[in-house]
Amino acid sequence: MMKKYIGIIALFFFSFQTVTAQEIKKLFEKKMQIVSPTSLTPSNDDIINGLKEALRLGADSSSKKLSQLDGFFGDAAIKILMPEEAKKMERTLRNVGMGGVVDKAILSMNRAAENAVNGIGSIFFNAIKQMSITDGLQILRGGDFAATDYLKSTTTKELSEKFKPIIEASLLKVDATKYWKDVFTAYNRFSNKSVNSDLTKYVTDKALSGLFYNIGMEEQNIRKNPAAQLTDAIKKVFGVK
Repeated sequence: MMKKYIGIIALFFFSFQTVTAQEIKKLFEKKMQIVSPTSLTPSNDDIINGLKEALRLGADSSSKKLSQLDGFFGDAAIKILMPEEAKKMERTLRNVGMGGVVDKAILSMNRAAENAVNGIGSIFFNAIKQMSITDGLQILRGGDFAATDYLKSTTTKELSEKFKPIIEASLLKVDATKYWKDVFTAYNRFSNKSVNSDLTKYVTDKALSGLFYNIGMEEQNIRKNPAAQLTDAIKKVFGVK
């Protein structure tokens, strides 16, 4: 009888060991999958989707911010001032008590940029769709502004062509061309040397520069700040260290 009990206990103990070993093995394999470098490495699709999401987020946030009242005028980093070739003219007008005319011209340029930014979102989104896997890998390995630099290099020409008529219409809407003409007319009363500047092109270039600057700031924030990685696609790319 004793031998029978010993046999049952041995069988039970052996079965318990087998089950436990199998369970431990499964848990170990599961744990290895979780910490496996391969599982943490984003796929090519993850990279492209994450970068597109980040650029869309940055472009959308920047366009909304800059299209608000004082989006340009209230931001010292991107506020549109008189062009360098007109600095002497500006000083001359201010020295003779006509600073108010200059201030109106500066305000009107910034208002034109703020008014125009609303029409640029779809242009960026269409460009983002064209991003290739090679582009994505280069951006991922690049610096804090690599995605913005890519967007700038691939869209500036098209954006400028499409942005100019919007800027021109905006300048007319806020009477910027009138103030600009008033500035030059007033300046020419005190100087024989006139300043020739394309107002529409100048404001367009400055508006695009300010827009890319803001998108770059958004990109840097997304890369470095986990709280700014708002979607799973973005976290898969920038959340992996």
